[in-house]
Amino acid sequence: MGDDLRIGVAGYGMRGSLAREAHRPGNGSAVVAVCDPAPEARERARADFGPGTRVTADLADLLTPDVDAVMILTPDHAHLESALAALRAGKPTLVEKPLATTVEDCDLILRTARDHGARLYVGHNMRHMPVVRVMRRLITEGAIGEVKAVWCRHFVGHGGDFYFKDWHADRRNTTGLLLQKGAHDIDVIHWLAGARTELVSAMGALTVYGRVTDRSPGTPSDWYDPETNWPPLAQRGLNPVVDVEDLSMMHMRLENGVHAAYQQCHFTPDYWRNYTVIGTAGRLENFGDHGEGAVVRVWNAGRRDYHPEGDLQVPVEVGAGGHGGADEALVGEFVRFAAEGGPTDTSPVAARDSVAAAVRATESLRDGSVPREVPPVAPDLAAYFAAGQV
Repeated sequence: MGDDLRIGVAGYGMRGSLAREAHRPGNGSAVVAVCDPAPEARERARADFGPGTRVTADLADLLTPDVDAVMILTPDHAHLESALAALRAGKPTLVEKPLATTVEDCDLILRTARDHGARLYVGHNMRHMPVVRVMRRLITEGAIGEVKAVWCRHFVGHGGDFYFKDWHADRRNTTGLLLQKGAHDIDVIHWLAGARTELVSAMGALTVYGRVTDRSPGTPSDWYDPETNWPPLAQRGLNPVVDVEDLSMMHMRLENGVHAAYQQCHFTPDYWRNYTVIGTAGRLENFGDHGEGAVVRVWNAGRRDYHPEGDLQVPVEVGAGGHGGADEALVGEFVRFAAEGGPTDTSPVAARDSVAAAVRATESLRDGSVPREVPPVAPDLAAYFAAGQV
């Protein structure tokens, strides 16, 4: 382990899989310390990373000289405190997406990274998902001409299990699921279209899970059971507070004139994302996302009636591990960036822009769909991160 990047992990819960991806003793990186307030999480960390792993409930104990870099995998509302502490300590830091739950907190994290010269990386693993990379490559190669519209439908089939039984269901912790869950897709829309959102409006409501009266004060031990948790109104053990929307629709105008739409539903029977990108010379669409058999189809050979196969079909070669290999690629990029610097496919400013769009859309949704302007990042921060975080 002498040449490995020594990683400290803050938060060892649902996204602990990223820490396990990073634990490659003798192959570039190793988890050497874990901070989590829950005793059971600390015990699990010792079991997963070895009895010599230093565990603590105090974040300050994580930020010691024997830790080279930090991964912030806490719940969303705890990102700010943990990220600021790690960056002020000068540690290269990965913050799981979303970067934070408010625009102001995102900007504070960016400014702190700049002021302390600490490398900041955000866990937008969808930029490494094979299906997204296929779509981006086709767009870059000109397969559909100049992008003019992007539509994303997100069918969150396990939403009742994964987002309404713990802290996610309480808007005090997330702002809303347009941010918590949608930040991924908004970032991908920006990446495919080549610009950030400048104007949003949205509509949505808590249409189904607010009717489920079976609530539990604790965290359920068995969240996902497709037999007993279907149909959606048969869900049991929801969080005591459920005040986030389970159905949301968002419209965006991007700075370069591209128009986009994002739709999210947490009670569909299937779980996947469908993107349609329309350009001046064709369109593309994915069928399946990070599972076997996913394909991107392109229509660009001329006008015609219904033609389900398209003019070109590009199979998506998924990798092993989480999100079709995206988690492994994300961790590999972070480890290299933490140790050496250099360009990355993820972007702290883009991560902030996805949060800003989601926050303003959530405000619009809860205020009669009144359009909201989305503020850009401060020019000095934009210039700093564009220069590459030396």
